[in-house]
Amino acid sequence: MAEGLMTAPRIFFYVQHLLGIGHIARASRIANALVQDGFDVTVVTGGLPVPGFPGEGVRTVVLPAVVASNAGFSGLADADGRPAGADFLAARRDLLLDAFHASRPDVVIIEAFPFGRRQMRFELLPLLAAIEEADPRPKLLSSVRDILQENRKAGRDAETVKLVRDHFDAVLVHGDPDFVRLEDTFPLTPEIADRMRYTGLVAPPPAPEPAEIFDIIASAGGGAVGAELIGAAKEAAALLPDHLRWLLIAGPNLPEADFVKLSQDAVANVTLVRFRKDFPSLLRRAKVSISQAGYNTVGDLLRSECRAILIPFVAGGETEQTVRAERLQALDLAEILPEQGLTADHVKEAVERALAVPRQRPVSLDLEGAEKTAAIIRSMIAESLA
Repeated sequence: MAEGLMTAPRIFFYVQHLLGIGHIARASRIANALVQDGFDVTVVTGGLPVPGFPGEGVRTVVLPAVVASNAGFSGLADADGRPAGADFLAARRDLLLDAFHASRPDVVIIEAFPFGRRQMRFELLPLLAAIEEADPRPKLLSSVRDILQENRKAGRDAETVKLVRDHFDAVLVHGDPDFVRLEDTFPLTPEIADRMRYTGLVAPPPAPEPAEIFDIIASAGGGAVGAELIGAAKEAAALLPDHLRWLLIAGPNLPEADFVKLSQDAVANVTLVRFRKDFPSLLRRAKVSISQAGYNTVGDLLRSECRAILIPFVAGGETEQTVRAERLQALDLAEILPEQGLTADHVKEAVERALAVPRQRPVSLDLEGAEKTAAIIRSMIAESLA
């Protein structure tokens, strides 16, 4: 590894987003913190492009995109929605391995795997093999959010543990153990406890003052599954006083037909957009936020003082957002509305309740996960050279 440290340590960071933008957004915040800390970072992306990510100063390798072909994430499709065939996947695998060998990294970070992204084993297992064969062998780290999807099939957890123990030097858990611990959703955590490093939540830095002010902001993350949320918020705006300024952020992946439909017949105090780069700033002065309960959105909310109404994503048996929302509700940091059967009246009544209480108090959770990730990696490199 010494040769790689003559200049800046080289990081090879694999991230695959299949539906929303949460994975690439969190990985990008970490990658940017690594660059700021002096690392030479290459991020390998394998999903549809997302404006603004991975960010400035980060080298990128863009693999031919794959997406989830169904809500259960069990299949893969290409960017045009066609099933991803064997030749397509083999070509992707070869491009990934070529990029790894060209990068000659000191540290490899794989986002989500082996705790998730089993669909990507066709290229990740060969990558693990290439890492083991490399001389010098780079450090291998798993980058994982604090709450995992539950209801996994029998044997999956044991398989994950074996992969961690056989290949990974550390598991970076991007959470605050005072909020939620990995063992809450991954029962075999004690078997890998010696590899785990809690980084804190990967939240954005405190945002500057916004350029404009909205009272209520409804956002759908990437937008691939948020049309009902935005539609209910739009209808609720028409039922509430018109002096309230609403911003509806539909998401870059919302189908165009849905966006056009939402843009029709909106009341005058409603602004509809696909994306706002200054979303964290806008939350600073908003009174109420309506959103799903994804990792990154909640990180933005925890930096703000606006009241949160959370509508966890549950399609395909998803449990992660529900667990996160329930933890926030238990801390009096959010109200939960169900995704199934959501109506404008539900949203209206929740907004009225939120407007009737004081702005949210600042939280004491560790929100510096990106910077602490960089510090942990630098410390691991130093230990290996000692």
